[in-house]
Amino acid sequence: MLRLADVSKSYGEREGRVVALRGASLEVDAGEMVAVMGTSGSGKSTLLSIAGAMVEADAGEVTVAGVPLEGASARARAQVRRDLVGFVFQDFNLIPALTVLENVALPLDLDGASRASARSEARRALAVVGMRERAKDFPDDLSGGQRQRVAIARAIVGRRRLILADEPTGALDSVTGDRVLGVLRALADEGSAVVLVTHDARHAAWADRIVHLADGAILDAARASRPEQLLTGEAR
Repeated sequence: MLRLADVSKSYGEREGRVVALRGASLEVDAGEMVAVMGTSGSGKSTLLSIAGAMVEADAGEVTVAGVPLEGASARARAQVRRDLVGFVFQDFNLIPALTVLENVALPLDLDGASRASARSEARRALAVVGMRERAKDFPDDLSGGQRQRVAIARAIVGRRRLILADEPTGALDSVTGDRVLGVLRALADEGSAVVLVTHDARHAAWADRIVHLADGAILDAARASRPEQLLTGEAR
């Protein structure tokens, strides 16, 4: 579902040049949940942005559901984001003036779907995360965990096949965070490919596989029994 092969990305020029990724390679299958761990500045957010066709790599190959991104036009990359990829952000990114249903339906509305179709798909996505009964509420009426579940519903609306979650539990308490991770785990079990960026070894343990990102390079640690080792670089 996702393939990154020898991907590199830098920002800035000359003395101010920062290397975010260097020869990073990663494959994620449908039905698999992969956790990406690493310290601040290790390139985790850049990795997600490239995987989700938001940022173009300087070098290497990126493929989403068989669609190559290298050399793709801005329009083609936008189509991949709309049709195949869903993002879950730490700060929810919900629009306060829209209802829960309208927030979830928004990606389909922007893509030109009919109102009836967009709302039908939005209700389906809300049912998946257990929030269909809150469809008429506004984000400010919800708890943090409920808002994050709505954000996940928006990420999967339209049956997108690759879910990218950037520290989705960072602003939540441990109990609520586990509920959100449970939703992501269930999505993977039902066939989606899920990439979870986290700094918490306990959260990473929900994944099928854990990779460590250090200085822009990926070190694979498949099914690590002690994911906390990844934070210290022991499992290499």
